[in-house]
Amino acid sequence: MTAETAKPPTGFGRLWTAQTVSSLGDGVSHAAMPLLALTLTRDPMALAVVTAAGTLPWLLFGVLGGALVDRWDRRRTMWVADAARAVLLAIPAAAAALDTLSISLLAAVAFLLGLGGLFFDTAATAYLPDLLGRDPQLLERANSRLRGAQTAMSGFAGPPAGSALLALGRAVPLLADAVSFALSALLVRSLPTTPRPVPQARESLLRQARAGASYVFRDRLLLGLALRPAVGNIAFLAVETVLALFAHDRLGIDTFGFGLLLTAEATGGLLGAGIASFLGRRLGTGTALTCTAAVEGLAILGLAAAPNPYVAGLALAVCGAGMGATMVLAPSLRQSIVPAHLMGRVASTSRMLAMCAAPLGAFLGGWLATTYDVRTPLYTAAGLLLAMTTLTATMTSNRRVEAALRAAAAPADEPHHPESSHPVQERSL
Repeated sequence: MTAETAKPPTGFGRLWTAQTVSSLGDGVSHAAMPLLALTLTRDPMALAVVTAAGTLPWLLFGVLGGALVDRWDRRRTMWVADAARAVLLAIPAAAAALDTLSISLLAAVAFLLGLGGLFFDTAATAYLPDLLGRDPQLLERANSRLRGAQTAMSGFAGPPAGSALLALGRAVPLLADAVSFALSALLVRSLPTTPRPVPQARESLLRQARAGASYVFRDRLLLGLALRPAVGNIAFLAVETVLALFAHDRLGIDTFGFGLLLTAEATGGLLGAGIASFLGRRLGTGTALTCTAAVEGLAILGLAAAPNPYVAGLALAVCGAGMGATMVLAPSLRQSIVPAHLMGRVASTSRMLAMCAAPLGAFLGGWLATTYDVRTPLYTAAGLLLAMTTLTATMTSNRRVEAALRAAAAPADEPHHPESSHPVQERSL
């Protein structure tokens, strides 16, 4: 089966629609949440608490969540998680309507939304290769479409809508996001079922979780793919924590303008997702990933030095392009080389590393802005991104990528039991 002759299963259209609708709601909340927090406090550290709370579930439950997803029906896990998040958002919406909204409530809701996201994202990552028969080219095409839709909705359409809806009332953007989660749950529930992971009743949940983590840490390619978003999240969360404050105080951007600033980043992300496959073919996946990482660091450096909103918007657009391409190439590669029965654990371990780094970035951004200047977190983030690019360049080289793909395409009759041994060691990587 090749990308030129095979058509994606009909279920992919519903999956794409579900994630598109949900991403629109996420974009609304992405703009509204920091602005809601700003109506309650101007303290950068308090803003950091809200930002960090959404990432804590990955720190506490990341690997165990992946082990559970490898035991559970992945389609059911997705729709239940989205339905629960739709109900959850009614709480802050009611509090906003009753004028009882607080930073502590926003942080608690962010934590629970993050927990739902842990299960949904891990299950979706594991479900997609099952749905597409683990075909590398189909996976790249599918991830490009999913990432493009996510970027367009969560970054391009959602933020201006969130800013506009906030003007109608503090509860309105939260209710809009709840509706998007409910629609997504209904669509996901109608998706075709895929074979459930092979049960491993003799092993404890903790042991299975350790096996998934070990698989990542013992493979230099998978470890490199995991380290990039981990270090990247420290940098990006440091930026995100102070971005609304930076835009308001240093660039003179109002509430609607902040939504447009986020839209600029999403526009670049949409372009990056669209050209990701071209970059992978032209440069090789490994080299393309190194180039996009460097682009992100240089773009954040440009944002830190931006003298006006126009330069800041251009810098965010370039950064978004690098991120968009990375978020197509890296997941597609991981889904192509990881065995199906380990996909949930490997995905959750990789995501956990990234998300666990995020609270550090959020508090780092708040501390640097409080202690020094609101531009300081941006300069620091740029330095971290460029250092990370240098560190991981050889770990995700074209040679390693090609060797991993060859090993994944090896005949199925060869022994393959990563829990007891690690086949990547046989690749001589």
